Amino acid sequence: MKITVVGHICLDTIHRTLAAADAVQAEPPAELSYGGIFFSVAALANIAPAEATISPVFGVGKNEYPALIERLQRYPNVDTAGIYKFDGPTNAVRLAYHGDERRTECSKHIADPIPFKRIKPFLDADMVLIDMISGYDVTLETLDEIRMTVREDHTPIYFDVHCLALGLDEDCVRFPRTLTAWRRWLFWLHAVQMNEEEAAALPQESFTEEQFAKQITALNTPAFILTRGAKGCTVFIDRHKHITKHDFSGAAIDRQIDSTGCGDVFGAAYCAKFLTTKDILQSVEFANSVAGFKAALVGSKDIDQLTAFRIKKQANSSIASPKVMEVKP
Repeated sequence: MKITVVGHICLDTIHRTLAAADAVQAEPPAELSYGGIFFSVAALANIAPAEATISPVFGVGKNEYPALIERLQRYPNVDTAGIYKFDGPTNAVRLAYHGDERRTECSKHIADPIPFKRIKPFLDADMVLIDMISGYDVTLETLDEIRMTVREDHTPIYFDVHCLALGLDEDCVRFPRTLTAWRRWLFWLHAVQMNEEEAAALPQESFTEEQFAKQITALNTPAFILTRGAKGCTVFIDRHKHITKHDFSGAAIDRQIDSTGCGDVFGAAYCAKFLTTKDILQSVEFANSVAGFKAALVGSKDIDQLTAFRIKKQANSSIASPKVMEVKP
């Protein structure tokens, strides 16, 4: 059992400003941690089935390569053969969170797109997870090549839109952007994931969620997953041209500490569950609960606590019942 993970890695610097009510306190120090596709890989290493091999494919600056490989060596189920070195610095991301959890993102040193020749040797997989961490992780042409390569084997491709819906201004600050070719990007995938802001920004057309779901599922992509942060998530599923909407409430946690990487963890958890269940709803429910647990962890430093969460989740294997609606034609 093998899952291939494609996307850029980041070196995150997380800054927090306090809410007005806490202004008398000193601002917390900046937090430094691996980000981007590291969240997906580390989450899978902790929660994927024991027999699964995780094969990440991405580049890292040659100066950061030794430390990263050493960090990943603690995971016996991660095959680092697809990680390659390049000249220059690794993508550095500054995340500024405000007291109300609004976020400003500044991305510097974005790596070149991952070439298909780097990905192709690892497409003998049971599932492919593509996470558009920078929005420039793969080109549309590379995505087409991946689709054509795995099509005969019916290998599911899980696609997280993420920063594909964000542009980059002259100061390297990210901003919402529309994408003219969004239909080509979202064609012939197993599932597409995006959050509410990404869904509002991506298409040039003005769609309701239900209308957007119909557009996406008409592209031979049967599942559209809309994440809503602490409010939970929604999945639209197309079965034989019959679309249903399933709402999951947010996971119960004592305190949300850091939402950084929650979307990446969500996608990884979905894939980990789908590898064994082949069930979209069970996979979404599991992903929703794992992402909620991640929100109580700081950056990626405590990501290995997901192992304990997985064990606890397996001991209590009941599935949350989502609210179900039929999407009318």
